[in-house]
Amino acid sequence: MTIRHFLTLNDLSAEQLNGLIHRAIEQKQAWQQNRAEMTLPGRTLAMIFEKASTRTRVSFETGMAQLGGHAIFLSPEDTQLGRGETPEDTARVLSRLVDAVMIRNHSQQVLERFARLSQVPVINGLTNRFHPCQLLADMQTYVEHRGSIAGRTVAWVGDGNNMCNSYIHAAKLFGFCLRVSAPASYQPEAELLAEHPAVVLASDPRDAVAGADLVVTDTWTSMGDDEDRQARLNAFSKYQVNAALMALAAPDAVFMHCLPAHRGEEVTDEVMDGPQSLVWDEAGNRLHAQKALLEHLIAQT
Repeated sequence: MTIRHFLTLNDLSAEQLNGLIHRAIEQKQAWQQNRAEMTLPGRTLAMIFEKASTRTRVSFETGMAQLGGHAIFLSPEDTQLGRGETPEDTARVLSRLVDAVMIRNHSQQVLERFARLSQVPVINGLTNRFHPCQLLADMQTYVEHRGSIAGRTVAWVGDGNNMCNSYIHAAKLFGFCLRVSAPASYQPEAELLAEHPAVVLASDPRDAVAGADLVVTDTWTSMGDDEDRQARLNAFSKYQVNAALMALAAPDAVFMHCLPAHRGEEVTDEVMDGPQSLVWDEAGNRLHAQKALLEHLIAQT
């Protein structure tokens, strides 16, 4: 049987992704009604963390527990990866001991090297280039509150980072229009944009947000960007999502942020805590979207 990985959204078809969203909503409702099923009894997920996490660790660990399985947390100090073992050798060993591996690290390339030799599904918990699990939660959240996102307009404001890259993939797979507004030096990868010519670049965030159904942003200084923090603050000063910017969006527009947020920088308290914000539902949906993903990848292997 072919091993299925989830390294980017492109590893699944549009039909599969929409199926995951609907399954996540079903699982959430079952969990809220205390009738959830343990569909992965006895299964084990290894979680390799090179980068710190709150939501990713807790949501995957809780998700496996709710599905009847078990999750093992591995920091760099807990594996031979931190002592020079190659990703390929670690993959050969670890995939003989567990049913799936989730990796949150600095390098998409290393993730892909690991996946090539793994005998079990590998999940991208975040890399320097993509964050597909967060997009599953974002899409679930939008569907729950506004219905299908197909044909809608999404505005990405701020850094053209790993989250932005995953939104570019999502635009094609989920069928929405994506406008990206980022400073010239912080736009998404040129190669990725070339592959998705329908993505609209707007130098002025007001042009990106005008009439949008969903407005999304992320921190201006992600982990690893601390050395040029002041330069980033200067470059992004006109890209803050505040009440005035949100007022340009569609009347029923909603706001999302993958967290953690730097309040007063990329977003104001008024927006984060306001009636248009779905941030907290978005964070909670990491649990249910990832349970649907784990079922999809593990149950049939």
